[in-house]
Amino acid sequence: MLQIFVSAIISFIVAFLAIPVIIQIADKKKLYDIPDERKLHKNTIASLGGIGVFIGLTFSSLITINFQQNPEFQYFFAAIFCMFFIGLKDDIIALSAFKKFIVQIVAAGIVIHLGGLEIKSLYGIFGIHEIESVYGVPLTYLSIILVVNAYNLIDGVDGLAGGLGLMIMMLLGAYFTLSGMTAYAILSLSLAAGLMAFMIFNFHPAKIFMGDSGSLLIGLLASILVLKFINVAGDPNSAFHIHSAAAVGVSLLLIPLVDTIRVFSIRILKGRSPFSPDRNHIHHILLDKGLNHASVTLVCVCANVAIIGGVYFARNLGNTALLLIVFGLSISFIGVLYATIPRRRRIIQRQIFSVLQDRRATSKVIDLTTKKHLPAEKIQG
Repeated sequence: MLQIFVSAIISFIVAFLAIPVIIQIADKKKLYDIPDERKLHKNTIASLGGIGVFIGLTFSSLITINFQQNPEFQYFFAAIFCMFFIGLKDDIIALSAFKKFIVQIVAAGIVIHLGGLEIKSLYGIFGIHEIESVYGVPLTYLSIILVVNAYNLIDGVDGLAGGLGLMIMMLLGAYFTLSGMTAYAILSLSLAAGLMAFMIFNFHPAKIFMGDSGSLLIGLLASILVLKFINVAGDPNSAFHIHSAAAVGVSLLLIPLVDTIRVFSIRILKGRSPFSPDRNHIHHILLDKGLNHASVTLVCVCANVAIIGGVYFARNLGNTALLLIVFGLSISFIGVLYATIPRRRRIIQRQIFSVLQDRRATSKVIDLTTKKHLPAEKIQG
């Protein structure tokens, strides 16, 4: 227990001390996130907050985790390094979605084939229990990549991705602590502590953004730890068995997961790439309903906590019923929110998207370091 507490304290202190330095360096080197019509901020702000979270997490974990007793963690950290550095490169030099997708597959492969993390059962969802690796491995790939992108896409307003990440890591950290899984508790709570330090500087108006280096990191760790939670909590012989563990695990990720599935589905049905930009995410809808950044974050985090609590207390209904209920209600509720946005605002959203599409081929961005105009496609990698 002391080991877990010490790790969290170290992570918080390191991240808290590192982030102001990162802000200063970003200011001197002009490493800014440039606002445009789709983005919500109006001033140039550094998008390198994920560096501070990564440093705090890595430093504290390497000091306190026993890798001999937990050999899979060396592979988890290899995947973490892959995801962090591709996110960092995207924060500094924008990359195409395809390049990021390839690295996500590589990181997922490390976790699955070397780290030994695999979905081996659906725990009765639609009557399916044990599944063979020929089905379990692709499903694990899909799950990890989906969760990684869900947290990447939900990072749209100050504090939202950090708040959701903090919430899930605190809950998972508590579970792993009670289950006696010290290494997993350290990983969960070290990230939670790093995010807590980051959010001090990210509250609106933000001094720094998380960037892809942070959101991809949260997504990867959330996918790893939730899959581990489901495997452990779903085992009747575990120290802390939870009935309907699969539904409880999915509920931890529900807000970013539902939002991503909904947005991807809408884009595909309209004949567009699922990675094309728009203003159709849950945080955009809530902003258009008149909420500010802090209120959007509070609403989303509280809603996710309420969903988790509801699923946990109704866990005797079974995984299938719970998942159908929470996904159905969540998508319906978001649909109602969107439908009640004034028609004039929706027209403006479509006009903004049209402008963004037109500018892709013709726009130029300014390299703030050299003051030269560079073609947009060069910056996009």
